[in-house]
Amino acid sequence: MMRLRNASVKDSPKSVVPKMNNMTIDDSEFELSSLTALSPLDGRYWRKVKDLAPFMSEYGLIHFRVIVEVKWLIKLSQIPEITEVPSFSKDALSFLEGVIDGFGVSDALEVKKIERVTNHDVKAVEYFLKQKCQPHPEIAKVLEFFHFACTSEDINNLAHALMLKEALNTVILPVMDDLIRALCKMAKDNAHVPMLSRTHGQPATPTTLGKEIAIFAARLSKQRLNLSKVALLGKFAGASGNYNAHLVAYPELRWPRVAEEFVKSLGLSFNPYVTQIEPHDYMAELFNAMKQFNVILMDFDKDVWGYVSLGFFKQITKAGEVGSSTMPHKVNPIDFENSEGNPGLANDGLSHLSTKLPISRWQRDLTDSTVLRNMGAGLGHSPLAYRSALQGIGKLQVNEARLSENLDQCWEVLAEPIQTVMRRYGVPEPYEKLKELTRGKGISKDRIREFILGTLYREDISWIPTMVSAIQFLYMKEELIAELWKLKARHGHHCAFKIKCDSSILSSGREFSTVQEFSLPYAAVKARKCLDKPAIHETMIKVCSR
Repeated sequence: MMRLRNASVKDSPKSVVPKMNNMTIDDSEFELSSLTALSPLDGRYWRKVKDLAPFMSEYGLIHFRVIVEVKWLIKLSQIPEITEVPSFSKDALSFLEGVIDGFGVSDALEVKKIERVTNHDVKAVEYFLKQKCQPHPEIAKVLEFFHFACTSEDINNLAHALMLKEALNTVILPVMDDLIRALCKMAKDNAHVPMLSRTHGQPATPTTLGKEIAIFAARLSKQRLNLSKVALLGKFAGASGNYNAHLVAYPELRWPRVAEEFVKSLGLSFNPYVTQIEPHDYMAELFNAMKQFNVILMDFDKDVWGYVSLGFFKQITKAGEVGSSTMPHKVNPIDFENSEGNPGLANDGLSHLSTKLPISRWQRDLTDSTVLRNMGAGLGHSPLAYRSALQGIGKLQVNEARLSENLDQCWEVLAEPIQTVMRRYGVPEPYEKLKELTRGKGISKDRIREFILGTLYREDISWIPTMVSAIQFLYMKEELIAELWKLKARHGHHCAFKIKCDSSILSSGREFSTVQEFSLPYAAVKARKCLDKPAIHETMIKVCSR
């Protein structure tokens, strides 16, 4: 018996990886860049998500804090009872608006510099604003009314809500609309393209490509609507939600009304039932709706990936691109694979946000703070996925020949309509007869013809016109339809089905005209009704009308 000796260090091949133990890392070489970023959102995928950065980055958070602090000072100047803050002149208002509009990265860096001393991010914003406004003589008199009666969470919760509002309206919802619109066009363009459906991975019944795509357009559109319906809430009620500091300073004021007016002036909805924090329930609703949109997109990606694998779609190639490092022929569905992978990452983050944020010990604990700083990661992987799907859709070409070939090879799918029509006309044991004919057996056009023209020749054939319609309805072979019609005619029955068998019509897409006008299959009609006159909900109408 051959014995294997233990391998020793001497037997091991020399490593080609340099040892890092004594390596000195030059920090200057690892300044943040697309190559040194820990997250691929800030690295490899930066180009596809950078439009979220002004809203969901730390710069965005600081900027929105500045907006809330400045707007609150302006609001105080508009309350006559607060005589210590007189109404601002046009010049002072212009200066304050300039602080907001002119806020840039250099200003945010100055805030971070102050924070290194204060070790408190919101207090650093307050000090920054006092420094910024000190040169203006009118505002300098009321500097101590920056952050008046506020707890940090009064500023933060409004800043986070504004971050979400701008990210949704500027980036996420428009990209969702682009995706839904692309699917609507894809569904319309292919509403009449026949395709074999599969259940449990096995041939089922004919459908159309457009109808299957329309389903995804409708599902995504519904979730997009749910997302847009979530009200973004804000609170401004002080350290424990009771306006304690406000009432001590100005007991005569109706502070809940003042707070509501202020929150609504920012374009947010007011939540009066709060502790130190706004409970974040609306965020859970928002993230859950986005998660469901992402789940549906993953379903679409998997289906299209499968259709590409079956040859139902071809992919447009681009000069210079490589599909495989070793197989030159490969054109891989990488866009749909990217689009499938990123929603999973997004949903992991969004799931934690939606389950953790509504939970806070007593009137507040700080665990939500670090979690909220990761909103950008959860949100960022979502539009990345949407854009990858859009890119993939733009490369698809429908292979109608392959779709038709696949359908024509599956004559067994006629078992359902045949036995169903036989039931209607009282033919005995229709299901059992078709089961015996088709189950687990290779079925050809000849076997179907033999079954109908032979086995059923002795039965009452009054059902044949309906069968003609059914087969025609399902985009099946025109030869069988013609034979059925001839059989009916030979037996002296009046046939209302005048089938056009003109060769030009047959070669252009199996179009038949009948007295009953079965010129469109159910799936095509379904897709057309869904897309031409969308009645699913208003979002779909909005998207499809563009």
